[in-house]
Amino acid sequence: MENYSIDEVLEQAIQTETLGHELYLKLAGKFEKDEKLRQLFETLAAKENEHKKIFADLRDKVTENTAENWEEVSYYLRAIVESEFFLGRYKALPALDHLKNIQDAVTHAINFEKETVLYFLSLKDVVKEKDIIEQLINEEKSHIVWLSKYREAIKVAR
Repeated sequence: MENYSIDEVLEQAIQTETLGHELYLKLAGKFEKDEKLRQLFETLAAKENEHKKIFADLRDKVTENTAENWEEVSYYLRAIVESEFFLGRYKALPALDHLKNIQDAVTHAINFEKETVLYFLSLKDVVKEKDIIEQLINEEKSHIVWLSKYREAIKVAR
């Protein structure tokens, strides 16, 4: 198995944000009748676009010699990207037919954010710009908090 280059890793981070943007727009459309949920997903979609720009800018700054323990990290990042969540039957952006209700949609979004945080934590280990990645990790964590609070509110309302 070959190693990823840092450029490839950052490109995958950009693609992850693109995937998140598409996921949240699809979820906003699927649940458009619930204005609060639609707005939440639209806000998350916009945030994913902001993150995409940050990663594109970071990719322009990073050089190959910034990596430490690159071989180990490369294998780990590949495992995350090739996980069931990103590439399997219930990958992040399937037809979303398996999401039957708001609870399923919010749980799916939380799982997407968790996988993204794992990826970014590993990415932070290999770039000099750790503060930028830390900001993105904190942002993704805030998405998990928003979604978790929404999921709890749904449970209480039932």
